[in-house]
Amino acid sequence: MSIDAFIMGLVFIIIHLFANELIPSKRIHRLKWFSFSGGLAVSYVFVYVLPTLHKEQLHVKQYGDYFSMESELYFIGLLGVLIFYGIQKVVRNAEREDETKKVRTLFWLQILFFGFYNMLVAYTIISHDVLGIQAVFYGLAVGLHFVAVAHDMWREYADIYNKMGRYVLALGIVAGWVMGMTVPLSPLTESIIFAFISGAMILNVLKYELPPDEESHFITFAIGVVAYTTITMSLKFFFQW
Repeated sequence: MSIDAFIMGLVFIIIHLFANELIPSKRIHRLKWFSFSGGLAVSYVFVYVLPTLHKEQLHVKQYGDYFSMESELYFIGLLGVLIFYGIQKVVRNAEREDETKKVRTLFWLQILFFGFYNMLVAYTIISHDVLGIQAVFYGLAVGLHFVAVAHDMWREYADIYNKMGRYVLALGIVAGWVMGMTVPLSPLTESIIFAFISGAMILNVLKYELPPDEESHFITFAIGVVAYTTITMSLKFFFQW
């Protein structure tokens, strides 16, 4: 495992353990923080996740015996969307019905799913051996994505999250490290994993990380989108990422 992957994994663990301490307490600062974070996340989806998913789909063409279409990985990404959205929908329905015991049980379903999701993200980072300045920019986007996810859970269930939930999410990162160092997977399997987490990430970013109108700050959001996209595209152009 490279030092860059190690540092990113360590940062991701710290994020999950201290997400409630990372967000500014004043409302206007908090709105700007989430708007900027949402801008970076949206940019990351369009300048990295979708192009990489397309590239992975081209790679799986060599497995012609199993994949004869041009959209198999997109179907797997759609499965990630379906599972993530289904879990969120069940939890939200229980919240509206004010079934406290059921909500807390379903919260653990969310935590376990996100722990699994974190494991796959950490494994993907290690297996793709992201290095240097590329690791900084991709790590920044994923890290802020983790901040939004972790803070959302902390805000709704602070007691459970602080007591146990954050450790489950952090252990997911550790499990991904271990998996990346000890479990060699085929390129096809790695492509399938990337497609699945891409679907879950895209839904989470576009539906849950973008602040609603009354809690958004458009200028800060636009700054996040333009800045991250400009820098990333420039680095891609000059360094052929």
